[in-house]
Amino acid sequence: MNTFSTKKWDEHVASGKEGGPRVAYVHAEMEYSGAIEGAASADYLLYYPGEGYDGGTHTSPGYDRFDATVDGRRGTFVVRHEWAFDAQGIGSKFEVVAGSGTGELAGLSGTGTTHGVLGEPAVSYTFDYTL
Repeated sequence: MNTFSTKKWDEHVASGKEGGPRVAYVHAEMEYSGAIEGAASADYLLYYPGEGYDGGTHTSPGYDRFDATVDGRRGTFVVRHEWAFDAQGIGSKFEVVAGSGTGELAGLSGTGTTHGVLGEPAVSYTFDYTL
């Protein structure tokens, strides 16, 4: 099973106020297991629509920089996420940033998804890749 957990979450409001539309910057640390084995350092720019928001689609961009193994090969790489979240959970679609692989992961490409339920300790992910 492919999962990750958040080890650190440091969030600061960049603009706006609690209860209203606002933007926040997050720096986080994650630990991955499964297809990706290792750590990720993450930076996200999150949009919160504010109280009274009743649906619709919005996404928030972010990047994770991995120091990990994929298919037994060690190196680093970066993925770009488009996160979506609401009161029920979180999810994203992500893609490996072209040319970001180093070491044995040079040339890595791929896409994936994440899905998590708020309050649960682990988030599941898929990762379809080529080396």
